[in-house]
Amino acid sequence: MGANEAGGRIRTVRPGESVAAAVSAAWPGDIVSVERGLYTEHVVIDKPITLRGVDSPTLSGGNSGDVIRVKAPDVVVEGLIVRDSGADLTAQNAGIYVEPGSHRAIIRNNVLAYTLFGMWLQGVQDIQVTNNLITGKRDFISSQRGNGIQLYDTLRARIVGNDIGFTRDGIYVDVSHHALFRNNKLHHLRYGTHYMNSYHNVWEGNETFLNRGGLALMEVRNQVVWNNKAWGNSDHGIMLRTLQDSVIENNVVAGNVKGFFIYDAEYNSIKNNLVINNQIGVHLWAGSTYNKVEGNDFIRNREQIKYVGAKDEYWDGNYWSNYVGWDRNGDSIGDIPYEANDVVDRLSWKYPLLKLLLDSPSVQTLHLVAEQFPVLRAPSVVDRHPRMRPQHADWRKWIERNRDY
Repeated sequence: MGANEAGGRIRTVRPGESVAAAVSAAWPGDIVSVERGLYTEHVVIDKPITLRGVDSPTLSGGNSGDVIRVKAPDVVVEGLIVRDSGADLTAQNAGIYVEPGSHRAIIRNNVLAYTLFGMWLQGVQDIQVTNNLITGKRDFISSQRGNGIQLYDTLRARIVGNDIGFTRDGIYVDVSHHALFRNNKLHHLRYGTHYMNSYHNVWEGNETFLNRGGLALMEVRNQVVWNNKAWGNSDHGIMLRTLQDSVIENNVVAGNVKGFFIYDAEYNSIKNNLVINNQIGVHLWAGSTYNKVEGNDFIRNREQIKYVGAKDEYWDGNYWSNYVGWDRNGDSIGDIPYEANDVVDRLSWKYPLLKLLLDSPSVQTLHLVAEQFPVLRAPSVVDRHPRMRPQHADWRKWIERNRDY
């Protein structure tokens, strides 16, 4: 037994010894250092200590209960393989369960494998969850799995650099505010994130791919969502549902069924996103209005916009790869407006082979006829100043990024 820099003791646990017993005997400020080996037991941490793995020891719950339960503030758990929690959704069995009041916990550099919930974090402030690898009980059907990281009633959480797959949802967030979600990889899930009733949060630099849905942001406001990548998802890349007063910028949504799904979203800034090679670039409906939508590149989506609404929505200053107008004065702005829901688009939805003739004189004539005869016209997303060139110079690398990639 030695001393650490903070003045506590270092208690070393070797194969054949008990991690739980060492934790129980530890004093606040101690480090319980676990050497490489397999330890099948459940650990309860009820004092501010560090539980540290040396050379990745394995702590197994034997497929029952929680593997580690944290019941005190200022706990650090790092460097462990934590596996084999129970499978009781009602009991919320987890690899690491952090109880209310366990503020400032740090959980980093762990592998959580075959756990129902990877981590359950509730009623805590200033928690840090960084650089963990989390995989769920992948032989269970999706509805019977827990989530990779579950946050409920938290404040100022930092969820950074985690890799999560084969759980139900990657990161589930409810009633959690002023949080940072950065540089996480979320894949092979129902939703990369399932995100509700939470305000003043930042979601940046994350990659969500090969899920049913990428980012699902629902019933929230004051979000910053930028520099994320959502590709190859079988439903949506980014869902904005009942979202207000938020910034959605510089994201890439590629090769999804729906790039953006926007429902009941108002007073948001949606700028400089690359929306490419989705079956539907944006599905927009349910009174989604008063949004500032500009500087986006809509490239090679089978349907650029699917819009359901009673009046035109004006999204000025975007690039549309199927725009058939011209730029006579060379200012890089199209001379005629782009309309997403004109008669040609509606015909192309009904008869997809029409898109093979998109640039033909006959299709351009149909566009002109639709302009001259408003009776043929449905409410549309209208870009009065469409850009002639995309802003994203690297857009081609996303053409093949889809579910079959």
